[in-house]
Amino acid sequence: MSETSPDYSALRVIGWPWPGPPELPAWQELMAAHPQARPARVIEQHRSGYVVADAPEASIKAESPPEWQRPPGFKKRTSAAQERAAVGDWVLMEGKRIVALLPRRTAIKRAAAGEHYQQQVIGANIDAVFIVCGLDADFNPRRIERYRLLVGSGGAEPVVVLTKADTGADVPGAVAALVELAAQKVAVRAVNAKDPQSVSALAPWLGAGQTVVLVGSSGAGKSTLTNTLLGEQRMRTGEVRDNDSRGRHTTTYRSLMTLPSGACVIDTPGMRELKPTGEEALADGGFADIEALAAQCRFRDCSHGAEPGCAVRAAIEAGEVDPARVANYFKLRDEVAGAADKLAMRLAQKAETRVAGKTPPKRPVEKRRR
Repeated sequence: MSETSPDYSALRVIGWPWPGPPELPAWQELMAAHPQARPARVIEQHRSGYVVADAPEASIKAESPPEWQRPPGFKKRTSAAQERAAVGDWVLMEGKRIVALLPRRTAIKRAAAGEHYQQQVIGANIDAVFIVCGLDADFNPRRIERYRLLVGSGGAEPVVVLTKADTGADVPGAVAALVELAAQKVAVRAVNAKDPQSVSALAPWLGAGQTVVLVGSSGAGKSTLTNTLLGEQRMRTGEVRDNDSRGRHTTTYRSLMTLPSGACVIDTPGMRELKPTGEEALADGGFADIEALAAQCRFRDCSHGAEPGCAVRAAIEAGEVDPARVANYFKLRDEVAGAADKLAMRLAQKAETRVAGKTPPKRPVEKRRR
């Protein structure tokens, strides 16, 4: 890793969003506060720490400073999981030590599995999210809508990538089932993930300096697609089960890789559970039309059941909206509301902890030498 001034041309190759110094004031302030530090990007995240890089093929394992020295975003005892660095984040390094976490431009998050509320960052500082879904038993419009909701609040562009278009699947029928996404100007592309010419349909989102993250269930074809984009068999792939087209977790951790096109791609393990964080906006997550219909109901507290003057039910009966999509909207609406309640409770607990005067671990006192 370079110990001189930042090489922005090299940083650009690993996704630096500008041709030169940062254009965001918050980034400028942090870099000014750490004049001896250089920007680097988190390309791997492990339980034991991070791997960062400031140029292609120039990665190092970042050293974790003592707990009392850690900057915001690295204090496990005092920082929430979503506030710690994740793959795609930009950090400032002094030697091999991380001294600052630069604010995220965009991110995609989910609520982590388990009973306790916790957010998990899937990818940071990304330009587009490839929602990968196989054109086999993996194809599920409702799950794609769920991904769309999670992507919608993070600031990145969603792109639906339907893989296995070479298996004799009904591609026109699948695209027609996602007509609402097309109406929202969400791109839908059907590809053969093994064929470079077919995958070239994704080129508009893979220009130099752009970063994309691949999300989808195990067996959807994320690693196969990544290998084709890389032009080499770097990611391990596996067969899917015949009964449900699900695969094993061939990708076990998130990692960022540079492509020959100059773009960066973040491959992720398959996710079986997609829980909202409570910060999602249904209107921004693909349900703006249903939200608009609900606003037209005669009663403000309409449950969209048997009440007279229900605009949502009238639209269903007129064939203007898919009843399965409306049912999914209600389900996701309740999940988001439930997660929002948990989030509010978590924030209240943190506020109470601060008021109670609990502080982070103090710097250990060194013994005097005689």
